Amino acid sequence: MNVIYLMLTISIIVALVFFIAFIIAVKNGQYDDSYTPSVRMLFEDELVKEKSTKSIKTKKD
Repeated sequence: MNVIYLMLTISIIVALVFFIAFIIAVKNGQYDDSYTPSVRMLFEDELVKEKSTKSIKTKKD
């Protein structure tokens, strides 16, 4: 029974360490996307055309 308590304690500590590491990474901007906005303007027209052709096709059916 003591092993269960030990493993539970260790798993909670490991989970907290990973959660703290995730929070630190988010605050430091690790997941910020600086590439996509600069490329989005190049492909914006294609996305608008695809949406308009799909809506026209669905209106005819």
